[in-house]
Amino acid sequence: MQLFKEMAKAVIEGDEEQAVLLAKETLTKGVDPTEAIEKGFSEGMKEVGRRFEKLEIYLPEVIISADAMVAGVEIFREHLLAKGGEISPKTVLLGTIQGDVHDIGKNIVRIMLESNGFRVYDLGRDVPVVQFIEKVKELNPDLIGVSALMTTTMVHMPKLIEALQENGLRDKVKVMLGGAPVLPEWAKQIGADGYGESAMEAVRVAKRLVGLEGRGKGDET
Repeated sequence: MQLFKEMAKAVIEGDEEQAVLLAKETLTKGVDPTEAIEKGFSEGMKEVGRRFEKLEIYLPEVIISADAMVAGVEIFREHLLAKGGEISPKTVLLGTIQGDVHDIGKNIVRIMLESNGFRVYDLGRDVPVVQFIEKVKELNPDLIGVSALMTTTMVHMPKLIEALQENGLRDKVKVMLGGAPVLPEWAKQIGADGYGESAMEAVRVAKRLVGLEGRGKGDET
């Protein structure tokens, strides 16, 4: 769809105003917001990530593109929440693992979870394992969603699961992992309950893990 291509272009060019206008246009045309995010804005951000890895662009440009994407997605969030009705009693504790300051993907997952009725507690980025444990004790969430974008920070994910076990919390909460370097096989190997390859898949897996919907491809088998 041409509109999706224009949305991706707005993100790539870091055009926040255009991203907002295109998001509004998408809604007026009756296009599914979740599809628009996945096939439009997210595709643009993937291209930005590719260029960054190739050193074709630098961090300031990535940040500008991310801001454009967040501005556009926020339009969809307001629309989806307005249609969502009552908030589900199911809660998710979300955060990027310690040592990792990348939170674009995590932020999109948060918006999509909220738009699908979850109550989300977002701890932000670079979240220490001990903070996750403290918040699980305090909030008693149904699910923990943890992301990592660097292989060097993935080592803290099994440490989190071990800490949950040591504190007698593992049986009380489901754990879902995500992020570019994370593979579903590895997530299962370290004891996670599920894996979300994309924001929409994360929502499907989250619903499955808390008993709200059928099985997603990222679920533990």
